[in-house]
Amino acid sequence: MTTHAMTKTDGHHEFDPDQYRMSIGEHLEELRMRLIMALLGFAVVAVFCLIFGQQVMSIFCKPLITVLQSYEINPQIYFTQMSDPFMVYIEISMISATAIASPWIVYQIWQFVAAGLYPSERKIVTKYVPLSITLLISGMVFVYYLVLPWTLQFFLAFSISIPLPTVKSPTTPAPTTQNSSIQMLDGDPEVNTEGQVWINRIDGRLKLFYGGKARILPFGPENLTAPLITLPDYIDLVFGMLLTFGLSFQLPLVVMALVAIGILEIAMLKASRRYVYFGMSILAAAITPGDVITATIALMIPLIGLFELGIWLARSKEPKALED
Repeated sequence: MTTHAMTKTDGHHEFDPDQYRMSIGEHLEELRMRLIMALLGFAVVAVFCLIFGQQVMSIFCKPLITVLQSYEINPQIYFTQMSDPFMVYIEISMISATAIASPWIVYQIWQFVAAGLYPSERKIVTKYVPLSITLLISGMVFVYYLVLPWTLQFFLAFSISIPLPTVKSPTTPAPTTQNSSIQMLDGDPEVNTEGQVWINRIDGRLKLFYGGKARILPFGPENLTAPLITLPDYIDLVFGMLLTFGLSFQLPLVVMALVAIGILEIAMLKASRRYVYFGMSILAAAITPGDVITATIALMIPLIGLFELGIWLARSKEPKALED
């Protein structure tokens, strides 16, 4: 890697990399300093995320809780290993810290790499990095507010709709011997008595006051299957979808890069639009199988828009490439 210097030749500014070469030792020292700065920034953010890790965990779980409440199922997430909640808390905190500190980390890496690039190369990178970050965040927001709720609703609705096997039922209803109805309250009662049972309609939970504390009584659908969703599995699903869609939203930059290096041509991309759109419709239907019409169209729109944005970016670079 070399730093590039600018010299005058025939009245024009040219770059002579040989004038400013760094030794291997200087490269290693620069790399060590940038890595230390990046790790220090990550450590500061990690401490902050560890402090608020439980709140972040609640944010990640909110879509699932909302869907469970919409189907009147006990809105609670379970764990099977004693260490699961703590390990998920650490995982969420570290991933959140990495995401928040990523601009600082990327900046430190860029400061090391940029010394070996020409100004035209540095200009290309700095021009499209903000767009790449914007697309990444847009993909994650799209997943959290649209794709994830649709996915959860579809699979949960299908799972709880499986009927019980046919059983012999009494010809006449069983007589009621006493009034055993449970209170339906918009919140928790102001004064509790030992053994009191009520349903909090706001959070959708069946509660029992026992031992001086309100306990949660699990309940589920009346059909064959009932969800028992564990915290690690759900968080892994969320992170997987966030990463997948965040990277897939880089489609415009991928299209532009493939055109720039000559693998694809703009005319070929335009001619194959119908095939690309057909493939996107199949992909959208596979990802959001719940409401085929609404969900599929809602997912196809951003995918098609990203593809067209890639063509536009490639076309905007074409005149410059011809001039060069």
